[in-house]
Amino acid sequence: MAEKSSANSFEILSDTSSDRDGLSGNTRHHGKPLGGSAVEADLVLSPSELIVKHQHGVWRYLRMLGCDTATADDLTQETFLKVLRSRDFQQVSDAATSSYLRRTAYHLLVSFHRKMGRVKMVPDAQTIEQVWDRWAGKDLSGDKAIDALRQCLNELTERARLSLRMRFGRNSSRAEIAEALSISEHGARNLMQRAKQQLRECVEETLKWDRHEK
Repeated sequence: MAEKSSANSFEILSDTSSDRDGLSGNTRHHGKPLGGSAVEADLVLSPSELIVKHQHGVWRYLRMLGCDTATADDLTQETFLKVLRSRDFQQVSDAATSSYLRRTAYHLLVSFHRKMGRVKMVPDAQTIEQVWDRWAGKDLSGDKAIDALRQCLNELTERARLSLRMRFGRNSSRAEIAEALSISEHGARNLMQRAKQQLRECVEETLKWDRHEK
């Protein structure tokens, strides 16, 4: 498990992998609409459909909470197994299902830390939901935010991109980044701060424009 757990926008989106298709759809489920709900029975997703539609979002949510890829894989699978076996789970809307899955994943992660005997601060669920809503919005998978990040990364200078990839992709120290770029550690710090701010503003503007277009 990665030792850092941050709501930093770059870290939330830093892993752009979307190949999270390893879950089985053969689990029994109780995803029924609420009594009196306007949801039609034929709109309730089967287990396999539910997994395909929501697993990317759950996995990225766990990565946002600081999980490494292997732990995110495991907890994503546990999330769907727990939800699909629960008699309390009811499909009302995609947004409600997505929120329910994220809450389940959050509590599984907290339990995971306790089981491993780790004293690790995990941001409270409400704060994380606000961050997720800010970046993903109604996009269940986070794909639009990933696309925006890729686009905005390309607008950075080569040195800025390298500094961020070393920091968040390779977990390099500031000293290592400074040496690679032939600058001081203070200069590396300033470079990364400017790059993150530029990324944040660019991604926010791109997502805002996309939502406005719709």
